[in-house]
Amino acid sequence: MKRNILTVPIQKIESSGASLRAQDLVAVEEPLQIRLGESDVAITMRTPGHDRELALGFLYTEGMLASLDQIEDVRVDEAGAVMVSLVAGLVPDIDARRFYVTSSCGICGKASIDALAASGCAMMPAGQPKLAVDLVPHFPTRLREAQAIFEHTGGLHAAGLFNTAGELLYLREDVGRHNAVDKLIGAAFLEGRLPLADHVLMLSGRISFELVQKAVTTGIPIVIAVGAPSSLAIETALRFGVTLIGFVRGGHFNVYAGGDRLIT
Repeated sequence: MKRNILTVPIQKIESSGASLRAQDLVAVEEPLQIRLGESDVAITMRTPGHDRELALGFLYTEGMLASLDQIEDVRVDEAGAVMVSLVAGLVPDIDARRFYVTSSCGICGKASIDALAASGCAMMPAGQPKLAVDLVPHFPTRLREAQAIFEHTGGLHAAGLFNTAGELLYLREDVGRHNAVDKLIGAAFLEGRLPLADHVLMLSGRISFELVQKAVTTGIPIVIAVGAPSSLAIETALRFGVTLIGFVRGGHFNVYAGGDRLIT
């Protein structure tokens, strides 16, 4: 099994100006190739671990997989590749798309809100589920406390799936925000829990369009983050009825869309 933390030699400069030799722990970043059937679909730079979940989460949110019934086998090799085989007779819906993914920008095959709607994503049920306002400030703390790798390296993003009672159900970490979310979705996919209505997605960073896209495609109605949303993330949330909450810090937060789900 590949390591997700690496020890490296460093030069440490103290406030006094003294220079010391030391060792530091850093998060590993390595490429992962995703194959569907006989086709190379994507290459992403990720932190090793939960590679099968990452591949399946990506393939689901990009519309190339719909259910576990379509999968014959999933293999992960030591060279850094996940190979997803479909059951006999199924042809991958790839549309000649090819993706290269950096850990920072993620993958997005759907370039607009209209394309997301055209893919079959529907409006979330209005006002449901409900989430207590006083629970919101606690989500970042619970996410941070569960980040085992971040505790050692300080260099990873995290995505957590909560229920509306504030209980953490899944957590995944990665150098890429998009990868962390795909790992989370892949875990739920493998357990047959999709779509994820009545759940909350908590993010350790900012909210981009692609992350709201992944919430919409998996039916997650509430997205919370410690950082800011982009303008397109807000537009997407408004279009599909997603509750979007950002800047959750020190007991305060901003509601950018879907405030009707919040109750006092």
